[in-house]
Amino acid sequence: MKHVKGVAMRVQRNDGRWFACGLALLIGLLLVMATSSGVRAGPTTWSPTGSMTIAREAHSATLLPNGRVLVVGGYDGDALASAELYDPSSGTWTPTDSMITARDGHTATLLPNGRVLVTGGQDNHGDPFTSAELYDPRSGTWTPTDSMTTGRELHTATLLPNGRVLVVGGFGSNFTPIASAELYDPSSGTWTLTGSMTTARYNHTATLLPNGQVLVAGGGISSNVIAVASAELYNPSSGTWTLTGSMTTARYNHTATLLPNGRVLVAGGGSTSGSSLASAELYDPSNGTWAPTGSMTTPRDGNTATLLSNGQVLVAGGYGDNIIVLASAELYDLSRGTWTLTGSMKTHRNEHRATLLPNGQVLAVGGSNNFGPIASAELYGMAMPPTSTPTSTTTGTATSVPPTSTPTLTKTAMPTRTPRPTKTTTPGPTTSTPTSTATGTATSMPPTSTPTTTTTSTPTPTMTAMPTTTSTPTATNVPPQYAVYLPLVQH
Repeated sequence: MKHVKGVAMRVQRNDGRWFACGLALLIGLLLVMATSSGVRAGPTTWSPTGSMTIAREAHSATLLPNGRVLVVGGYDGDALASAELYDPSSGTWTPTDSMITARDGHTATLLPNGRVLVTGGQDNHGDPFTSAELYDPRSGTWTPTDSMTTGRELHTATLLPNGRVLVVGGFGSNFTPIASAELYDPSSGTWTLTGSMTTARYNHTATLLPNGQVLVAGGGISSNVIAVASAELYNPSSGTWTLTGSMTTARYNHTATLLPNGRVLVAGGGSTSGSSLASAELYDPSNGTWAPTGSMTTPRDGNTATLLSNGQVLVAGGYGDNIIVLASAELYDLSRGTWTLTGSMKTHRNEHRATLLPNGQVLAVGGSNNFGPIASAELYGMAMPPTSTPTSTTTGTATSVPPTSTPTLTKTAMPTRTPRPTKTTTPGPTTSTPTSTATGTATSMPPTSTPTTTTTSTPTPTMTAMPTTTSTPTATNVPPQYAVYLPLVQH
């Protein structure tokens, strides 16, 4: 049974202000006409773009070195094997080769060689996969690679500075949280076990820090969704985990974003009680502690978080209180430690994916509303003009350089079989969120690792193509030093 949260609206009359009301109505009509006639979106508004060929949620989205976005797998009532490509220059989607295995709740990581590694996920029965496969953008084809030692879903995958991929935690067989971790070596195409976490967890976040260590925070520790506040660090040089400071609030299905100052912003998520959280906190790698920062204007989980080129963090959609699917979005200003509302998305969506494009816009795609998976996509912000490059006098084809920025924490969703206390999807209000005028700027730190997607690298305010968690678990397209965040999937 779906619960609909009513929104009461009052209209007040003032006999002395009929002229002002009439003028406001006229202005509103003119704005609607201007929008419908194709006026370009402003810097804090969303505009529709081409829809995918297939509706899907719990998919992955990866920014490729050529500037296109690869969307793979997901769920539309069944696990999907299909894949498609978004071309920002035309705003259109085209199918590409399908994966060998249909899956959702997987991760996708852009490797230094330009290929995309997809790992794990679940089948239609909720059983986790050990299999992995590689997508080659040059040929548009998939090939199998070595399988993981453990089947897992709702895990995280992080590209390390040495080019290997660290896969951590997730759900194993019988819906059991996993503590184990393993490493994928692209040069040999093989997996090897590494040290296990101190706490088995799923739906956590994993963030590559500037010092090369990986911060894992929060998550669920049982099939009935008990959230934890603990956090731990992985040291690639020793292959071991050590506990670090715990968050101030236990949470799962949250997002984690590496900021230009080297700190990690964790926001929202779900609590053990099943309610969504508005709180946010900052992790300081220099002393291993967490400190509260401003809370979001709206509690949410299953949303996306994207570091913008101006240093602000854009959070969009997700579940609100009572599992209302949200269209609202807000911006975090690092210099002030505060959140402000910005333009709302055209479509309410949860468990979607968000990718920062080379032109500075954010692509939000897919997800679900209260009617099920959706195929639509939309863009936040105005495209920035490309930087001019000197004209070469020689002829020949240009090769694209892999991006140096981070992938957006794209979350993978949680299977239905994981209990989500008293949460039934409810349609969100249709009123649009006020546009924020906050602008804030921040300088970004140079990346310390190779570009990646599903999980998260050092942000740079340049418009070069980026490879992305989210988040949280987990992938958004998410760059190397960005957190990979994997959100809950509720089929």
